[in-house]
Amino acid sequence: MLTSHDEFLIHQTPDPLSQPATTDPNFYDRYWFNGYDQDGAFYFGIALGLYPNRRVMDASFSIVRDGIQTSVHASRLAPDDRAETRVGPIRVEVIEPMRSLRVIVERGEVDVEADLVFRPRTACVEELRSPLKRDRRILMDTTRFTQFGTWEGVVEADGKRTHVSPETTRATRDRSWGTRPVGEPAGGRPIGEPQIFFFWAPLHFDDVCTHAATFETSDGTAWDNHARILPAYAKPDELPAIEDPGTRNFLGVRHEIEWQPGTRWAKRTELTLLAPDGNDEVITVEPILRFHMHGLGYVHPDWGHALWKGDLAVGGEQWALDDIDPLDMRFRHVQHVVRARWGERTGVGVLEQIVFGAYPRYGFEGHMDGA
Repeated sequence: MLTSHDEFLIHQTPDPLSQPATTDPNFYDRYWFNGYDQDGAFYFGIALGLYPNRRVMDASFSIVRDGIQTSVHASRLAPDDRAETRVGPIRVEVIEPMRSLRVIVERGEVDVEADLVFRPRTACVEELRSPLKRDRRILMDTTRFTQFGTWEGVVEADGKRTHVSPETTRATRDRSWGTRPVGEPAGGRPIGEPQIFFFWAPLHFDDVCTHAATFETSDGTAWDNHARILPAYAKPDELPAIEDPGTRNFLGVRHEIEWQPGTRWAKRTELTLLAPDGNDEVITVEPILRFHMHGLGYVHPDWGHALWKGDLAVGGEQWALDDIDPLDMRFRHVQHVVRARWGERTGVGVLEQIVFGAYPRYGFEGHMDGA
């Protein structure tokens, strides 16, 4: 089937762009954003994903403020045209590629409304492609780029209106595509007990931004580990075209984490960016606000990514942060807004964490034990 994107010189296979090169049902293409007040007053997350081989497009918007997390979810039959990036009340608009995007949430069944514009502080940085294979099956094989920025606009949830200013609201966006476990589980022999140790730490400072992440097996072996420092710019028109030649690449990141008792959430984390010349950079981060990725569909029984819910479905939910069981599998995956210290610099950012299964280095022996 032809679509409007077939007009452009962007084909990678003999097929029209509506047909992915792979028939893997877990192929996806996705926008993801966060935004947070630099003093921890609020955090919001946004996601919109296309799963063409499952014929699903879904989206979520979720905000934490005053100890309450509120989410709106939507799912639809995937459109044939890739230019259509709207799911019910939620849509993403590309104003200028790699520069400016707009997110709109229209008020409907859920008392949430937003109109927000993302503008960059840094160029885009491509993360390393690191396929994960288990039991001779590919679980993940993705390309991802990250960009730091700010938000401007307004968010209203539960009758509380928040004006979002680029002077006080930091942002990170994550654009990824490829293969990862989504939708209804595949058949065949079970792969085994799930195990994930992952953190992702994009941090804003006045003059630069730092980016570090790791995926590790239970014995601490990293199959994806990287770290970078990116120049930050006061105005979007000062940025390089796409990637920044001033980006400083490191060998990877080493972590020392102190955990909140009874949880798998970090209390204090020391990140060491491993420099090729041995002059490592050490950053410490401490949380000031907690956001549950469950609010964007992660490990969600009803609004999980790529689940078929019919031609169109919209819903919402809300919970108090104090009512969460920290060892409930649904709520272990978090992003903390963090205060960062790096020598004389202070900054703000997020530390995303997900720890499933054993990780003996930090005392986690099974699935249900906390620190």
